[in-house]
Amino acid sequence: MTNRRRHYPPRRRSRTRQVTPRTHWLLLSVLVVTLSTALLLQGYTHHMFGIASDNVTDVRGRNATVPSQVIHGGPVIAKAATSPHTAQVKARTIALTFDDGPDPVWTPRILEVLRRNHVHATFFILGTQAVAHPELVRRIVADGHQIGIHAFTHPDLARLAPWQRSLELRETQLAVAGAAGVTTTLLRPPYSSENDALDDADWSVLKQANATGYVTALTTQDAEDWQRPGVERIIARATPRGHAGQIVLMHDAGGDRSQTVAALGSLIPRLKAQSFKFATVSDAVGMAAPVRPAGLGDHLQGLALIKVLQGGDWVVWLLGLVMYAAGVISVLRAVVVLIAARRHRRLRTGQGRSWGPPVTEPVTVIVPAYNESAGIEAAVLSLLGSDHPVEIIVVDDGSTDGTADLVESLRLPVRVIRQQNAGKPAALNTGLSAATWDLVVMVDGDTVFEPDTVRTIVQPFADPRVGAVSGNAKVVNRGGLLGRWQHIEYVVGFNLDRRLFDLAECMPTVPGAVGAFRRRALLDLGGVSDVTLAEDTDLTMALCRDGWRVVYEEGARAWTEAPASLNALWRQRYRWCYGTLQAMWKHRGALVQRGPGGKLGRRGLLYLLFFQVLLPLLAPVVDIFALYGLVFLDPVRIIGLWLAFLLLQLMMGLYAFRLDGERPGPLWSLPLQQFVYRQLMYLVVIQSVFTAVSGSRLRWQRMERYGSLQAPAGTEAPRKDLTPQEPGLPQPTPYEGHPQPAPYDALQQQAPYNGLPQPPPHNGFRQPAPHGTPQWY
Repeated sequence: MTNRRRHYPPRRRSRTRQVTPRTHWLLLSVLVVTLSTALLLQGYTHHMFGIASDNVTDVRGRNATVPSQVIHGGPVIAKAATSPHTAQVKARTIALTFDDGPDPVWTPRILEVLRRNHVHATFFILGTQAVAHPELVRRIVADGHQIGIHAFTHPDLARLAPWQRSLELRETQLAVAGAAGVTTTLLRPPYSSENDALDDADWSVLKQANATGYVTALTTQDAEDWQRPGVERIIARATPRGHAGQIVLMHDAGGDRSQTVAALGSLIPRLKAQSFKFATVSDAVGMAAPVRPAGLGDHLQGLALIKVLQGGDWVVWLLGLVMYAAGVISVLRAVVVLIAARRHRRLRTGQGRSWGPPVTEPVTVIVPAYNESAGIEAAVLSLLGSDHPVEIIVVDDGSTDGTADLVESLRLPVRVIRQQNAGKPAALNTGLSAATWDLVVMVDGDTVFEPDTVRTIVQPFADPRVGAVSGNAKVVNRGGLLGRWQHIEYVVGFNLDRRLFDLAECMPTVPGAVGAFRRRALLDLGGVSDVTLAEDTDLTMALCRDGWRVVYEEGARAWTEAPASLNALWRQRYRWCYGTLQAMWKHRGALVQRGPGGKLGRRGLLYLLFFQVLLPLLAPVVDIFALYGLVFLDPVRIIGLWLAFLLLQLMMGLYAFRLDGERPGPLWSLPLQQFVYRQLMYLVVIQSVFTAVSGSRLRWQRMERYGSLQAPAGTEAPRKDLTPQEPGLPQPTPYEGHPQPAPYDALQQQAPYNGLPQPPPHNGFRQPAPHGTPQWY
């Protein structure tokens, strides 16, 4: 690489206003917040607490604040916050109560037993169960039974903050109001039992509940059916001793309640035979009816709550299905890509594998350049160091930083064509029209070739079916995490996919950094189109649809500058992705085409759609669901799945680095890549899709150049006292017996090319009209 430094006028910033939609970010934010809220509610209601045995609470604490009349009083407690008093159950009266329901299996069976025996009971409803089965709440009320509140998620209310207690009770009340159109003032806190079991924490719950209008109904007799001790044992524990009235605790949900159903069928007739009568809790103690019609506001809010939480359940189910499907598809893709890469390597390196006779004819190398002064010297010198005869044409597309002047000052056998700024496709078409040879290599101005790159990339043209060849673009500026991550992406993502595309004969993109084409094939298409921002993808797809084979030559390596900042990376990938979407839409007809075009459509386009559009669009949902799993599900399983996918990516990376002859050291940053780089890439896809859907047209965006390119070792700039015809200049090594093109003087204008062999005219070649604003690369 030359050490000389040159000073050029500072680059002028474009005044072009980039018009991009902004409302989609607001829409995306709303969707993310809505999804997160739905998952938060669903996780809280289903996983934060759960139904457990009634004896799971710790040993009760002090009861210094619990009034003595409450400890020794009746099971129904009113006015706990002011002047507490209790109510006893009437003699020979049984109030059957059922907690934790309604349950879709056991509640209907219990209701049927009660109906047959003409008994009314009291059901203390869980809010989550009411949301899940509102029809059962309505049936309980319709059958004449009484409704009470048993919290929303079955937590120990004494352990919760006051605001959480209020939330639990309020949401349960709304669920009942939405399900059955009624409200109730009866409350039974989860894990409560008899009066003498109350401690100070429990008493604070009862006082807070009473302040909002609730009356607490405890129990006097526990059937302990949650232990499933057997039917006879349940009957014995539920049978009163003596003639005192009882509030009997049983359960209609929370597990297998078959023993409860069977015990009820025997218990009720037996107690009736002993002259006991059955009543609801309010009737058993003689209190006013606690259940009343709900107001319109509460009913509507309750309906909304039920719909939201049911929607959350549906969303979680759908996301789980999508997660499993995406996981299976990703694993299958990884397996297919690895198998294809191995097979591709065997085909390319196997004994006797050859494209045909060696291709020795000269090649025209076209370098479109706009403000490439930072790297153009290294790029040109690397091309002159090729071991294949080349004609180099630099098309300066209206640069303002002296790019053309710099190339001319080097006094190298390079043609420089100046044109007004019209965009990269126009610059490429200018180079095509000026090219001498049929084989054309296109290279960006921020890219350097190895000495054998040109020779290697044109060898597949020995096969007359080949119309284009993709080379192996590699990142030169690999310093820092961003450089490493892009290096990994180039080696693992781009090149593994290209091997698969090559085998499937559906290559969608020949990169602008290193690609070779048959000039006549491009002219048959009308040149390089400017209707998309991804002119390389558009051109490649057009060649495939025109019947040409496009292949990948991994040995044709080129070194390119990658963006060194997140902002620059965003702009580059935004243009790439948006341009790819444009090209996919433009060539959607390939889906129904036959022959090579059909392979592109049904293989290449569908692959791009699934793995470069749809999966990235789902990535934010996957991340949110992963966080949901860490908080509410099994974090060990979630972390294990993440590590499994990371291991799969690492295996792919190691194999891809081995295929490319790269050291695997940068792969240590792969886990970090998942937390920054991956998110940036899927946001790019989201931005591109919304831009495309909105119909906005994205303009060319300027790429920053950093001057990190170096010409191949041994290639130096000529001395100032030499002209391009004098000996001592670095010249490509000619193939014996093959005529070489004469060197050209640098040109100040595009046409005519005095003294140069011109290609035959081609009808239908189209030169895109210049745009009114600078076009950037």
